[in-house]
Amino acid sequence: MAVELCLLLLLFCGSTISEVQPIYKPPPGTLDFGFVPAKTYDTGAYHEPGPIGILFKVVHAFLYLVQPNSFPQDLIRKLAQQKFGNTQGDYQKAIYYEIGFIVSAALGLLFILLLPLVGLCFCMCRCCDNCGGEMHQRQKKNADCQRSCFATFLFVASLIISVGVLCAYAANQHLTNQVRGAKKLVNSNFKDLKIFLNDTPAQIDYLVSQYNTTKDKALSDLNNVGPLLGSRVQEQLGKEVRPALDAALTMAGAIRETKEALENVSVSVEVLQEGTERLHANLTDVKMHLSNTLNDSACSATQAASTCNIIRNSLNQLNINANFSGLPGVSSQLAKVNDVLKIDLSSLVQKGYAAFNDTPDLVVNQTRNILSDIKNVLESIGSNITAFTKALPVQKILADLTIYLTQSEAYVQDYFPVVEQYDFYRWLGCLILCCVLVLILVFFYLGLLCGTCGYDKHASPTTRGCISNTGGNFLMAGVGFSFLFSWVLMIVVVLTFVTGGNVEKLVCEPFEDRTLFKVLDTPYLLNQHWRNYLSGLLFKNPSINLTFEKVYSDCKENKGIYTSLHLEHLFNINEFLNISMYTEDVALKIEHIEINLSKIILLDEIGKENLLNFSSSGIEGINFAAYLTEINKSVTKVDLLSFANDLEARADQLPKGALENALKGHANNIRMIHNQQVVPLEQAMSTLNQSIRLLKRTSSELMVKVKNVISSVNAAQLLINNNASLVIVQETKKYMDTIVGYFEQYIEWVKESIAMEVAACKPIANVIDTAVDIFLCSYITDSVNAFWFGLGGSSIFLIPAIIFAVKLSKYYRRMDTEDVYDDTENGNNGYHKEHLYGIHNPVFTSSVEQW
Repeated sequence: MAVELCLLLLLFCGSTISEVQPIYKPPPGTLDFGFVPAKTYDTGAYHEPGPIGILFKVVHAFLYLVQPNSFPQDLIRKLAQQKFGNTQGDYQKAIYYEIGFIVSAALGLLFILLLPLVGLCFCMCRCCDNCGGEMHQRQKKNADCQRSCFATFLFVASLIISVGVLCAYAANQHLTNQVRGAKKLVNSNFKDLKIFLNDTPAQIDYLVSQYNTTKDKALSDLNNVGPLLGSRVQEQLGKEVRPALDAALTMAGAIRETKEALENVSVSVEVLQEGTERLHANLTDVKMHLSNTLNDSACSATQAASTCNIIRNSLNQLNINANFSGLPGVSSQLAKVNDVLKIDLSSLVQKGYAAFNDTPDLVVNQTRNILSDIKNVLESIGSNITAFTKALPVQKILADLTIYLTQSEAYVQDYFPVVEQYDFYRWLGCLILCCVLVLILVFFYLGLLCGTCGYDKHASPTTRGCISNTGGNFLMAGVGFSFLFSWVLMIVVVLTFVTGGNVEKLVCEPFEDRTLFKVLDTPYLLNQHWRNYLSGLLFKNPSINLTFEKVYSDCKENKGIYTSLHLEHLFNINEFLNISMYTEDVALKIEHIEINLSKIILLDEIGKENLLNFSSSGIEGINFAAYLTEINKSVTKVDLLSFANDLEARADQLPKGALENALKGHANNIRMIHNQQVVPLEQAMSTLNQSIRLLKRTSSELMVKVKNVISSVNAAQLLINNNASLVIVQETKKYMDTIVGYFEQYIEWVKESIAMEVAACKPIANVIDTAVDIFLCSYITDSVNAFWFGLGGSSIFLIPAIIFAVKLSKYYRRMDTEDVYDDTENGNNGYHKEHLYGIHNPVFTSSVEQW
């Protein structure tokens, strides 16, 4: 009844999970559901016997020697199915398996039967002055050696018996201690079972409450439909739209740069034309003044004539090289570009950007009504989950299970004192058996002590002291008690040996290696109509592959009982957790989202016409070759600075005087012309060069470039107007998958939680381990086996102890007669002192007086 109620409880505990459909890949943002609340179970289903564990291992090794055969699965199956004995070989297999126990038990029975009989015969024999009963001891030369050997052997045998008694007593006391401490372990198991029952509803409530996490995340995404869905649509359309707008914006910048370049060309040409005319006039003046200086009579001198002629011949180099007066103007092109710039193309393009960037807001405005419906659906889903959970009779089942558990605990608590009382009787009986052996040992030890201490090697057998005689009497008393009680001890040993040994081999060892579960899982074993007994008992469907071993292993790993018992076969919750059941309405609502982006205008007709006007501005008709030809020339035919330096160097070659000073003055004048006129002209030429080259690049295939820009803008506009719906559908599908993915994460988390955390059945495995592995095997079986091992060993060694004690007592007890020795030719012949006791002995003829 308890099992069925527990299973029903766990069945409804598992009603919040099921097999779910695969999660959409890649998954949406990961949700954090936290940890399922769970308390730690207190029971540690493991027993450490302590130092006595060494004795247990020795006993296990002995049992392996007695019974080395493997677990007889086939025989156990036949016994369970009541088919044992149907074939002749069954008994042979059973005997073969139990041969070790049979032989050992037979030897024990032989001990039980023979030892009392031998003791009786021995007693009667001694009463007839035989078997050592005659109080006469023959003197032998090796008497001291024999006495020492017998005493040593008896002492060793007594030590072995003492060790056996200690083992038996330790095992007896260990079992009692464990029984007394078992109450704590039992209470711990009941406590864990209560935790198991009490925590399960809280775990279920936690799983249900975490739906709010899913719902809140979904609502958050719905509230941010603009940044999410709108941004996704914008991102996809932006792959076409942004490059087109960027190209138009670049072209607007090119128009401004063209205007600046045309203005620079116009100004630079004007500056160059005026500057070259002024430079030409100044250079002409310099040449005239230099020519007049060279016509001075000083140049006619022999030392100056050659130098003056060289200077005179270089005057033709003082002239301008570039002629900018013939370059065509660009005023017409500049005027057309200025007309184009009257319309701010950049502003028009920025309006297109702004309209496109408003896509998320458009999505928000156009989906407001649908999103409201989706939120209502989400709220209804949460209400349905809560209502379904509350409809389950979990509390009633929990109450029934709690009552049953409380009653079971009360029953155990009530009968535990009875168990302790009976254990006390058992402990007392085992203690009495140990005390019997202790009594025998006391006789033996006292006999050895008194005999050894009171023995006088100079005393004759008839004159031995009282202490020595008492030691001999103690030894014979020990022999008598050994005959009286050894067979009783062996009866206890045989019974406990056969019982404890078979429990160890047939229950404990197969339980430890789980072979016992394999036998229980044998098809049609416990019920001839059920292939799988456990599934037939729980689900009334024996075809389900549910095994004892698998359930025990899963509970041992602290998995959820829903997974361990495969409760999905008893209660199908696939319908409850079917993702389509909860997301169908949401998906339908999202699929009906319609977003119209036709209001977005990237570039109006005015902007396009402006681009066309720029392409027809005529800048491609500028004579760039003429400009570049003059620009590539130097301003003057010769570098004026070099000419001035050369002129000054040649003046230094002339004799000191007015001619030298005049030429140096002309050189300084040329340098001044270079700095004031040539340098500005070179700067103006550089500006003109940059502007002309910019215009040349801009004008290269200008019409084609403009048309490409317009075509890109038109294509992007066409995509928005006509094909945006396809992009919107695709992105809406992804957006829907994201929302649905939250539900899938929730269900997957619930599934994993119920499999590993909710109603974790570790207490059930602990109860089994406590009952079988700890109570039956570790507490009872190991202790019982250690008890018979110690008691049996002591009983067996009573046999040599009896023999040695009887032999040794002759050397300690005071004899009635003794041997007397007389010196003759053939040696010393002893004889009895028969005259002292009136006993006639014709064998010995020497007189007593010879002593």
